[in-house]
Amino acid sequence: MITYNISQRSDEPKYYYLYKQIKKDILTGAIASGDKLPSKRNLAEHLGISLITVENAYSMLKDEGYIETRERSGYYVSRINVQAKPHDMMKKLDFLPETDDTKAGSGIEENEPTKEFEPSDFPTSLYFKTVRSVISDYGERLLKKSPNEGCAILRNSIANYLMRYRGIIAQPKQIIIGSGAEHLYGCVSRMLGKEHIYGIEDPSYMQIQKVYEGTGAKVEKLMMGKEGIETAALDMTKADVLHVTPFHSYPSKVTATVAKRFEYLKWAENRNGYIVEDDFDSEFFMPGKPIETLYMMDADDRVIYINTFSNSLSPSIRMGYMILPMGLIDRYKKSSGGYSCTVPVLDQYVLAEFINKGYFEQHLSRIRRRRKMNKNTK
Repeated sequence: MITYNISQRSDEPKYYYLYKQIKKDILTGAIASGDKLPSKRNLAEHLGISLITVENAYSMLKDEGYIETRERSGYYVSRINVQAKPHDMMKKLDFLPETDDTKAGSGIEENEPTKEFEPSDFPTSLYFKTVRSVISDYGERLLKKSPNEGCAILRNSIANYLMRYRGIIAQPKQIIIGSGAEHLYGCVSRMLGKEHIYGIEDPSYMQIQKVYEGTGAKVEKLMMGKEGIETAALDMTKADVLHVTPFHSYPSKVTATVAKRFEYLKWAENRNGYIVEDDFDSEFFMPGKPIETLYMMDADDRVIYINTFSNSLSPSIRMGYMILPMGLIDRYKKSSGGYSCTVPVLDQYVLAEFINKGYFEQHLSRIRRRRKMNKNTK
């Protein structure tokens, strides 16, 4: 007669503990294939538990195919060819330490371009005030699925912000929402195709190379100079897609000159290729008017613009956007395979409201003033 100490089950139900023990013995061979199990009544009496407890355990085992019934004969262990060692179901979970990030630091890796972020920079009060307002105002609408390209309210807000604050003209339908810049790099590679060769700055943010190579694309590193990628490197490369950060390239901090930017655009025209403009740090331009983007300088629809809120707000806000040339919108929709937007609807509505009420621009102005003061005191 099989025997188990029911009192050792901790706080789980008796039937589930019995189910796990019998299952474990079947998988380890302690109860062999074809063996007959005790009747429900006999096992219940032997273990000092109720009949319904045994019935529930046997029912689970039968539903999963571990045991089978034979008419007027009882329960038997099914013929199972166990090829893998079963997990130790009695092993306890080894929980991870839940550290207080405000004490342990920001948790940002040294090779991340957002390493200047300080928790005190985040507009906590305004942001969570916006969260409460959005939940109150929109209610059940927040439970609906997001459109694949992102919610219209956020795409409209970003388009309006870019035109007003950055002088960038982009129609909302050109704007695609995604969970951070790295996700959008992958979208670009899937859209343009892995058969292309992607030229990236050397040095550059290491995740750029990892994402492109992770999608199966080939990457060429192009040497950076004081004004941007060296002309010789642009001439010699076999790449037909150029991924650049014209403003404050990471980690070199090089800002491409106007001449170099026009050189990039001419390169794309001559190669019949595309430029991916990674503009992660441009919100913190100092002083005066923001530097003109490649996207706005482009007259040939060859620039894909990417930006993220992880740097301007917080690394924990995994939200970014890209602006596609009109000619790539249908191509993107086909390449995306109808995948859902990776950003929760609540997060999209909160950010849209945060932008619409002017809080985002207030935040940027405050951070720029603080950085300017810090720079002047050095």
